[in-house]
Amino acid sequence: MAQEEAPASEPANTVVTPTAADQELPSAKKAKMETKDETKAVPIVVADEAPDSEWPEAWLMTEDVDDQKKPNKMEPNVPVDAAALRELGISYWKMDAEKYSYPIKAIPWDPKDSVDPRLNAIRDSRGYSYADIITVHRDHLPGYDEKVKAFFEEHIHDAEEIRYILGGSGYFDVRDKDDKWVRIFIKKGDLMTLPEGIYHRFTVDETDMIHAMRLFVGQPVWTPFNRPQEDHPSRKVFVERFLEEKKED
Repeated sequence: MAQEEAPASEPANTVVTPTAADQELPSAKKAKMETKDETKAVPIVVADEAPDSEWPEAWLMTEDVDDQKKPNKMEPNVPVDAAALRELGISYWKMDAEKYSYPIKAIPWDPKDSVDPRLNAIRDSRGYSYADIITVHRDHLPGYDEKVKAFFEEHIHDAEEIRYILGGSGYFDVRDKDDKWVRIFIKKGDLMTLPEGIYHRFTVDETDMIHAMRLFVGQPVWTPFNRPQEDHPSRKVFVERFLEEKKED
């Protein structure tokens, strides 16, 4: 590659005399630089979890389930609050899903393509480096009925499960500390994480549609481990962290 020539107005051997502006005091230069930097500063978004009042509705389920897509509430209803869900290691953020658009399906979808500052803050703080987007609907998921039935099998994962609901609605069911089913109603704008090793299952509701982003740390691992899994390392971690009573000092 040929060497770049010096501009004609400043020959290579010419000594350029500093102007008055170049000779300003260092403190003045520093002040100007700081002012310039401040005008370009980007607001920092802190992705705090949602307050209790914004968490999804949750309740204890009936023992017998004839239709997994129905609410299956007890009579009378037994609500489960945000504090109880947190004690199981669940985290939740309320997102603005109306403001941003996403594809119906993208496998993978680069989370760096996000233009949502709040989602970016969650992504960066929790280290999510891989994502995909799916739509659970008859028109977009081959073998829909079989897949929905398979999602409802009780299982664990060996990693945290993260779901951001972009549209539609459905249910996450999780086992509580008494091994009872808690049903969590999730809908557009909900971003929820389930801890590694928790027994859970998922289903669409009677609308038969949910549009969701799945996020991962590193490459995704899809393997579900159906119950019983008491000897699985991830289950042992969950039991130790969230189920065993803390020993008194």
